[in-house]
Amino acid sequence: MNAVTETVAAEPVSGVEIFVPLAKLKKSPRNARKVPHGETAIEALAASIQHKGLIQNLVVEPEVKDEKPTGYYLVTAGEGRRLAMLLRAKRKQIKKSEPVRCWLDTLNDPSEISLDENVTRTPMHPADQFERFAELSNEKGWGAQEIGARFGVSASVVKQRLRLGAVSPKLLQVYREDGLTLDQLMAFAITEDHARQEQVFEGLHHNREPWIIRRDMTATNVPATDRRAVFIGADAYVEAGGNIIRDLFSKDRGGFFEDAGLLDILAAEKLREIAGEVQAEGWKWTEAHIDYPHSHGMRRFYPQSVPLSDEDEARLDALSTEHDELAEGYSSYDEMPEDVAARLEAVSDEIDGISAKRSAYDANVIAHGGAFVVLHHDGTVRIERGFVRLEDEALADPPEPEAEGDATDPQIGEDEQPEDGEDAQEIEEEDEEPGKPISDSLTRDLSAHRTLALRVALADQPETALIALTHTLTAQLFYSYAEAACLEVRPTVTPLGSHADGIEDTPLAARASEQHEAWAQRMPRDVADLWGFIVGLDDERRMALLAHCAARTVNALRLPWDRKPRSLQTADRLASALALDVAKDWTPTVDSYLGRVTKAHIVEAVTEGVSKDAASRITDMKKPDMAQAAEQLLAGSGWLPAVLRTPVPEQPAPVEVEDMGSVEQPSEAEAPDTVAEDGEESFAVAAE
Repeated sequence: MNAVTETVAAEPVSGVEIFVPLAKLKKSPRNARKVPHGETAIEALAASIQHKGLIQNLVVEPEVKDEKPTGYYLVTAGEGRRLAMLLRAKRKQIKKSEPVRCWLDTLNDPSEISLDENVTRTPMHPADQFERFAELSNEKGWGAQEIGARFGVSASVVKQRLRLGAVSPKLLQVYREDGLTLDQLMAFAITEDHARQEQVFEGLHHNREPWIIRRDMTATNVPATDRRAVFIGADAYVEAGGNIIRDLFSKDRGGFFEDAGLLDILAAEKLREIAGEVQAEGWKWTEAHIDYPHSHGMRRFYPQSVPLSDEDEARLDALSTEHDELAEGYSSYDEMPEDVAARLEAVSDEIDGISAKRSAYDANVIAHGGAFVVLHHDGTVRIERGFVRLEDEALADPPEPEAEGDATDPQIGEDEQPEDGEDAQEIEEEDEEPGKPISDSLTRDLSAHRTLALRVALADQPETALIALTHTLTAQLFYSYAEAACLEVRPTVTPLGSHADGIEDTPLAARASEQHEAWAQRMPRDVADLWGFIVGLDDERRMALLAHCAARTVNALRLPWDRKPRSLQTADRLASALALDVAKDWTPTVDSYLGRVTKAHIVEAVTEGVSKDAASRITDMKKPDMAQAAEQLLAGSGWLPAVLRTPVPEQPAPVEVEDMGSVEQPSEAEAPDTVAEDGEESFAVAAE
């Protein structure tokens, strides 16, 4: 018994170890496993056998036909290992004549043996597997590629197991005792700092969602989406000795920068380099700051208007005409053919280049003034030129203008810089015109703030969101091509940063971002599971999710090139329904409003927000002083410009739902379109 025998067609003696050529082994028809082994499992077995040999022998019985041995053996147990060795033979790693160690068994029922092998075994606990992988790496120095090759798994899988094996032994033991789920353990594995892992674990309460663990684990780190990280870049940060924490188990958007101090130093150094380049333009000084120094107290000068040459004027007219012709019929670049979009973009760039020639800083301002180089909210560089220190103001002052409204008037307010093609001369000439409306650029800015406030307010009132969403869908389904909604449900989320500088860094924007991130963290990883996730929400949470999604699409922007009076009217009604109070999050300051409107508008604001007497006291002041005084007077008054005000709610007319025939028919202007643009009749809803 138990003698080692080399055989080709040996006498069937049960209970001995024999070596059978691989080509002489066949799958047993009485193998209990009917579902075949997967390719991944066979790959792993082949890798294991290649590096460690056949750890476990096969169990075989002789193949018999007509009561005579055929010389072949049927594999009762070990079919996966047989397939793995055949794969190795296919890869020319071994020959088909390779002897395979087998255990000959003719006494037991082959079906029972096959079943027994697959049933009576206990798989290794994952924690034990993770730790053994870590030991192979630490004690033998094997990398992920080497370990993966020896176990037939990818290097990325090995890296994940190594990271899990590096989790605090205390937490691994809790995982063994079912005190943590695998998802929770993976959240702790975002870093290898055992002390931090244990600290966060001890601080957990009843809510142990993986996203909460990840949030707490990275609370002291800087996400890769931070403006400093975007500005510096991962490569420069790592080259400087910084470490980036990466989550191997989820999309971490670039990871987390561990050393916030180093990031600040690198950002400041790079900004100083750019400041040096700006100073080379001729400025007396430049300063680099990560955050804009709002309390600098300096006076600011702006470029003076410069007439274009006849050649530039002619070219600009031609480009403007071409721009309008190219853009006609399209609402965005996405709708255009690629060649049209490329040409339109090139034309726009050339128009901007020529338009930039319309203004230039006075030589005295450049010689005695300076610029701030700061980091924008999106990681780009923001350069603010034209600031003059108090001791240099007399030297920097351009020649006195001939008239009060001349473009060279140095008393232009700090944020009265011309925008959207307006030059300084045009603004000053219009300064004293009574009843002059505020500029398109300021209207766009203010409407961006109102849009953001609408989004946050709507997200807090799910019932109103449902009404707004229902209105939007109804308008699109029953009123052909009617732009009557302010919810862009396609869905489209319009970024506001390009319409109001700095709006994305406001507390209101942070609140909107926190709402979105909170929902995003709860969403299932696979979109196929989203339906079940939504169905599983209770009514309150489902309504809250609907409100959030609807709020993200609000667009109440007032843009000079996008006239949509009915949508803006709906935005007003929505604001009324929400009892929107923008004054809670917006105040009139020199930067946000007062420095960007005429003196007449400032007087009007103080009259409405404070009193006529207060307005009369500042009437004779120069523009910058008037704006500063008005800011102090209006502080805490709750005054808002007309663009930000919420209209008085309308009283809806009663409608008898039971008798649709008694409902008054809408006027021609309000009725749904009954004829499509191509002349064909569309469906109309008729009351029977």
